[in-house]
Amino acid sequence: MRPESRHLSVYIDRPVAEVYSFASDPANLPRWAPGLGSLVVKVDDKWFVETPEGRARVMFAPDNRYGVLDYEVLTPSGAKVYVPLRAIADGDGCEVVFTLRRTPGMTDAEFERDTALVSGDLALLKKVLESTGT
Repeated sequence: MRPESRHLSVYIDRPVAEVYSFASDPANLPRWAPGLGSLVVKVDDKWFVETPEGRARVMFAPDNRYGVLDYEVLTPSGAKVYVPLRAIADGDGCEVVFTLRRTPGMTDAEFERDTALVSGDLALLKKVLESTGT
């Protein structure tokens, strides 16, 4: 059986290159994705985020011209969570699309909670970029 997923998106009235540049910088995560963690640190060439469960490693897609912002989180328990994220040009602005996947054993309430958290993060990304231009 294929796991359930949801595609959450937001239109941002900024050029796709600007959105990509901001969202692909791990140091900016606390500004727009506080649901992931409160503090991001770089140790050597690796990025980590402080979560309520402990320090998690975050690995980002290599820089690219296609708007691929995917990342993978290695949780403190050792589980890997793949996060598909895209910035897609749309006129003078862009659409940011986040695919939220329901993990095995996740309850309906947990899936709804994660949906709300991701929706909030996308709304914050829009607010930050449209109000300040990064």
